[in-house]
Amino acid sequence: MKRRREAEISSEMRSAIQELSVASERDVVKPTAEREGVKPAAEREGVKPAAERCGDDLQTTLQIPIKPFLSLCNLLIQVLDKIGPTMAVLRQDIHQNIQRLETVHDSDPLRYWDVVEILKKEVSEGKAKKGPTCSKAFVWLTRSLDFSVTSLKLLVEDFERDMEQAVEESYNNTLKPWHGWISSAAYKLSN
Repeated sequence: MKRRREAEISSEMRSAIQELSVASERDVVKPTAEREGVKPAAEREGVKPAAERCGDDLQTTLQIPIKPFLSLCNLLIQVLDKIGPTMAVLRQDIHQNIQRLETVHDSDPLRYWDVVEILKKEVSEGKAKKGPTCSKAFVWLTRSLDFSVTSLKLLVEDFERDMEQAVEESYNNTLKPWHGWISSAAYKLSN
């Protein structure tokens, strides 16, 4: 019975890893021009290098549709649920950050269909770095995705690898540089 359950969990994990890998490779975060097949500015004749162009040009070329991005983040939560309570703290952080972005999006879906629009709003209001913001939520969601994909890749490369070892290696390479000593200590306690 125990062996059968382990086989089911293993199969569910492989499926979740594959789905997350496919989702992370989609063009969720690509500049509009790249998605539409337009050559980068450096390859077009008569276009100034990025450093010489107006900042507005650069700001308007990147679009990150919020729904696909949040769907990917919700998929990550499902993967973390399959792993178990070991990832409960990360899961809770991801969930709170998703809610923060969804709240702003739901306030005006036509205006805030794009993460970049939400970030521009916070910057223009001078709120991007103050308190719990969508800007911080977006940064931590991308870091969480990076950590999770790194962990899952390590497990896929060597399915016999110890989960704790893969998580520790991924944490050290992706999240630890951004955590203060309190967060790092809390991480160690959770493992």
